[in-house]
Amino acid sequence: MPDALDFEQPLLELETRIAALQADEDPVRVRDEIRRLEDRLDRLRQRTYAGLTAWQRTQLARHPKRPYTRDWCRLLFEDFLELHGDRRFGDDAAIVGGLARFEGRSVVVLGHQKGRDTREKIARNFGMPHPEGYRKAERLMDLAERFAKPVVTFIDTPGAYPGLGAEERGQAEAIARNLRRMAALRTPLVAVVTGEGGSGGALAIGMGNRVLMLEYAVYAVISPEGCAAILWGDAGKAPEAATVMKTTAPDLMRLGVIDDIVPEPVGGAHRDWDAAAAHLRDALRRHLDELTGRSGDTLVAERYEKFRRMGVVAEE
Repeated sequence: MPDALDFEQPLLELETRIAALQADEDPVRVRDEIRRLEDRLDRLRQRTYAGLTAWQRTQLARHPKRPYTRDWCRLLFEDFLELHGDRRFGDDAAIVGGLARFEGRSVVVLGHQKGRDTREKIARNFGMPHPEGYRKAERLMDLAERFAKPVVTFIDTPGAYPGLGAEERGQAEAIARNLRRMAALRTPLVAVVTGEGGSGGALAIGMGNRVLMLEYAVYAVISPEGCAAILWGDAGKAPEAATVMKTTAPDLMRLGVIDDIVPEPVGGAHRDWDAAAAHLRDALRRHLDELTGRSGDTLVAERYEKFRRMGVVAEE
């Protein structure tokens, strides 16, 4: 198991033992032992991933082998044509987007893009967009509304880039403009949290008529490390912070922040991209079908009510 996380070590040990037995010169002799270990591995795998803590889910959401936006575009869409630039400053590689077809339906797709190797991580700024990235997203949403195309967004970022240049070019203003644009968008918008949804950098493309989350994704106003550093002055208490922050898909479903949880293969989307894409395809089809045909006024009103309901409490 490449890139195994700490809680996956018992699984890795079993997989290693099975692989060693399968390499035996006389596999028939060890066939029963292999079968016994495979049954044990299957039971342990089911038990491990059924009882993940919030911090373990955060680790899975950050796994370097999870599919990113360009991967989802290849797995889910046809004829993807990437569009570049915000027509004001430049092109931000931390957000990619363009035109595509989803099962014959024309859509606009956009999302955060992280990198795989060191060079790409630097080029993509570790998935942390600058203001020009959010302005590119705004431009694509304008295009979608002009031509009455649904918008699908993929959220996977630690947060918007907090550097000096980003602040000088209006990071907060760019995010605010996107929120205002999405609030008034007269075409369906489906947002999917595919990995790590962090802070306003995630919400800046996440104000959808439907907000979906992959099973092991997380979504929060701050990272667990940041929360722990603020509350306790110790980023090492991130696992404790992750628990109290309620960042997981089941937590957010109960709180009404998201609308649907998309199942992942056992072990996470990084273990089987095709199976993960099949589950997400089904969810996207269902929600886009539900939203298609609704008027612009209805879409705006429903989106408004959806977000106004969040955070409402009742006191006895």
